[in-house]
Amino acid sequence: MNKTMDIQTENNPFIHQTAVVDSGCVIAQGTKIWHFSHIMSDSKIGERCNIGQNVVVSPQVVLGNNVKVQNNVSIYTGVICENDVFLGPSCVFTNVTNPRSAVNRRGNYAKTHVGKGATIGANATIVCGHDIGKYAFIGAGAVVTKNVKDYALMVGNPATQMGWMSEYGCRLNFDETGTAICEESSETYHLQNDTVTKS
Repeated sequence: MNKTMDIQTENNPFIHQTAVVDSGCVIAQGTKIWHFSHIMSDSKIGERCNIGQNVVVSPQVVLGNNVKVQNNVSIYTGVICENDVFLGPSCVFTNVTNPRSAVNRRGNYAKTHVGKGATIGANATIVCGHDIGKYAFIGAGAVVTKNVKDYALMVGNPATQMGWMSEYGCRLNFDETGTAICEESSETYHLQNDTVTKS
C-alpha cells in the first residue's frame, strides 16, 4: 500500500510503509503512525501523537498534541480530542445515533469532544453527541451515553459515575471537607457542588 505524497507534514513524522494516509491531512512533527492504519482526508493530527496498528482516523477528525491511540481504534468524523488524550485498544466512537444501511446520514454526524488528558479504556464505546470532560477516566468496556464531567470515573453499560480521578490517573477519596490528595502527585483537589477542581 502506498501513501499519498501530498500530505502536509512538519519535520517528517514517521509513517509506516503499510499505513495509508490520504491527501489533505496535516500531521505534525514527532507523530508516529504504525502498521495498517488509515488516516483519511482533511484530518488533523498534532505533535508527538502515537497512532497504533490498524487504526482508522476518519475525515475531519482533530487530534491534539501527545494523543496516544492504541491498536484497533476507530475515530469517526465529528470527534475532536484535545492534548494528552489516551484512547485504549479497540475503543470506538460513533457519529450517528440512528444508523441504517439504506439511509445516508453523512450530513448529520454528531460531534464528540474529548477534553485534555482524558482516558478512554479498552473496548469502550463513546456514543456520539456527548462531551467527555478533561481528565475524565472511562473504564474498559464502558458505554458512554451522556456527557461526562471533568475528572469523573465512568464504568459500566450504560456508563455511570463511580467516583473521581486525579490528573495522574489515581482514584480521589474526598474527606468531609471536600478535599482529596492524589497519592501519586501529592496535588490537592476540591469537590464542591459535584464539581472537582485542582488547587
